[in-house]
Amino acid sequence: MTLSPSSPEQVALVTGASRGIGRAIALHLASSGATVVVNYASSPESAEAVVAAIHEAGGRAWSHRANVAEEEEVEAMVKTVLEREGRLDVLVNNAGITRDGLLMRMKSADWRQVIDLNLTGVFLCTRAVSRSMLKARSGRIINITSVVALMGNPGQANYSASKAGVIGLTRSSAAEFASRGITVNAVAPGFIVTDMTRDLDQGPILAAIPLGRMGRPEDVAGVVHFLACDPAAAYMTGQVLQVDGGMVMR
Repeated sequence: MTLSPSSPEQVALVTGASRGIGRAIALHLASSGATVVVNYASSPESAEAVVAAIHEAGGRAWSHRANVAEEEEVEAMVKTVLEREGRLDVLVNNAGITRDGLLMRMKSADWRQVIDLNLTGVFLCTRAVSRSMLKARSGRIINITSVVALMGNPGQANYSASKAGVIGLTRSSAAEFASRGITVNAVAPGFIVTDMTRDLDQGPILAAIPLGRMGRPEDVAGVVHFLACDPAAAYMTGQVLQVDGGMVMR
């Protein structure tokens, strides 16, 4: 089935969708007619607020708690989605955390937690949804990486490594799934106004952004929507789209 913004049968699973970029993505996909599964790990109130906002706008959504770094929880979540909706057309791997610190002082636990959630979580979710998508010979997977995967960032060796890994995983899975009509792409946000960036000194950041402003979660959500729903994106796979105001040009 060809995905389209008006398809009432389209089902999308968005991980880490209770706030920030994930919330904006969930709202954007729901506004185009998709049923959205709002994944969260630790804040049921925030997740239900997203579901409520979608319902108030006339859309369909429900929430599901799962830590995407845990294999059993991921498998159970995808099984629940398939049993309840009968299909899963779109996966947006958005869940992520930071545990910043200089490399020489970084605790091994902080390294592992970031890699486990940001990278292994993408692997687990992609593997879990791939079975039904391969059978359907259709599907779109969008992974949220970061421009720090392309340029590195002092104090974020774990985060940068995890997001660079997501790019490699995106391209490898795109090559594997292409023959079955499944596209896999990545979106690399720059500095977006979220809880993660709220306390940063914006002066030096804005000086490095040609467009002269921080990004909004909606800026990222619009690109994700294009990759997930727009028929015009059907011939794109294995790509990394930067949403960074021109900060990293290459």
